[in-house]
Amino acid sequence: MSQAAPTPGGMTRPGRTPAAERRSSDVVRRPPDVFDARAHAIGRPVLSVALGLVYGYWVAANDRVGGPITGGNLLLGFLSALVFAVLCATLLALGPRMRREVHALLWTAFVGCAFGFLYNQHGSFIPTQSASQSGDVSRAVLMSLLGSAATFATFFYRYYTREDAFGRRVR
Repeated sequence: MSQAAPTPGGMTRPGRTPAAERRSSDVVRRPPDVFDARAHAIGRPVLSVALGLVYGYWVAANDRVGGPITGGNLLLGFLSALVFAVLCATLLALGPRMRREVHALLWTAFVGCAFGFLYNQHGSFIPTQSASQSGDVSRAVLMSLLGSAATFATFFYRYYTREDAFGRRVR
């Protein structure tokens, strides 16, 4: 054959640079970053407070079992919301600094305790169920353990596939 093989940095078409000659498959594409760092910094406490308020309302609604809203019911809801929001914000702030196993275990304990407390509030003051209260507690513990196991599996898989052994994100 009379034609020479192309070489890198060799001849290009008139008006075209080697960068323009690259194929689209040669470029590593990252997903677009919709929000900047400021939006993420604002979103963490807002997310914690919003989830805390929803959780507090849910606890208060389960506690009153369709009855009238009382001061004790409101106090339980606001305290539950406060504790949930503080713990959630703490986990969101400290979690990325921990190893992936500890990070997954902390989220597992948080979700298990939150779910167990919420599950145990449902119908806890109905007089006809006071005799079977120990059965309700054991069922709440069992349901929390099942939810915690699923949470641990999900979070450990997520952190194991997206972080190295020291907790640094792998891109």
